Amino acid sequence: MTDDPAPGTDGPDLTAANVLDVDDDRYAADSVALVTGAASGIGHAVAVALAANGCTVAATDVDADGLAGTVDRAAEFDADGAVHTIEGDLTDDSDIERIVETAADYGDLRFLANVAGLQHVASIEEFPAEQYDLMQAVMLRAPTLLAKHAFPHIHEAGGGAVGNMASVHGHYTTSDKVAYNVCKFGLRGLTQSLAAEGEGTVRAFSVSTGYVSTPLVTGQIPETAEQRGLTEQEVVEDVMLGQSRTKRMMSPVEVANLFVFGFSRHAKHLNGGDLLFDGGMVGTYE
Repeated sequence: MTDDPAPGTDGPDLTAANVLDVDDDRYAADSVALVTGAASGIGHAVAVALAANGCTVAATDVDADGLAGTVDRAAEFDADGAVHTIEGDLTDDSDIERIVETAADYGDLRFLANVAGLQHVASIEEFPAEQYDLMQAVMLRAPTLLAKHAFPHIHEAGGGAVGNMASVHGHYTTSDKVAYNVCKFGLRGLTQSLAAEGEGTVRAFSVSTGYVSTPLVTGQIPETAEQRGLTEQEVVEDVMLGQSRTKRMMSPVEVANLFVFGFSRHAKHLNGGDLLFDGGMVGTYE
């Protein structure tokens, strides 16, 4: 890759002016939002956006330096809500329970944003089993256990929601991403299961986007190019954006705003549903 931005990555930056500002009494300092994958990318943006809306944010990740950067970014916004960091490993069951209990210590745990994710590109014949297991642990098992431990706290708080970061790959599949495809379909199933068991007090929703200009996505461009025998620019223009009717990737703040809306009072009938913001990738055809 060159130092120039990849084509289609010119969406809005994470600035205070670009964060959705929602009038909601529960967006206040006594409401805690637990956000996973909060050290970078979408998780970073979700944490900052919720803090900007007044929530107390419990930001968790394995990357302590990245979490510190999330705290600094919220401070740059002069956010009404504080960001507290919880370094933790989502492949460790005891760590998952500790993360939830620590988040609940900061106030009324109302919101859980399961954003953490990773990617590996390989054909099923060459896909490493250990990488498959890691992706399942971080992207599907951990969200299930986080919700399990968070549910009692959300009920005790009087209600709230779980938001799961799904994908267009939870609607259809592409080759060489078997673990990612399975995890994202699974997250949509988890979302519906949580909605079924939320007793009307705990809502659940998923967010499905096409390609988002994050390090996770741009980092896979060279590997995809080699895998498919394309140039890196062809990967962006033909593979990532070729099926989209919107010829740029979403930016992290645009995705964060969907979580801000989804957790808010304006989304009270969003329960088990999926916010599909995909630029037309799933539902339109040539």
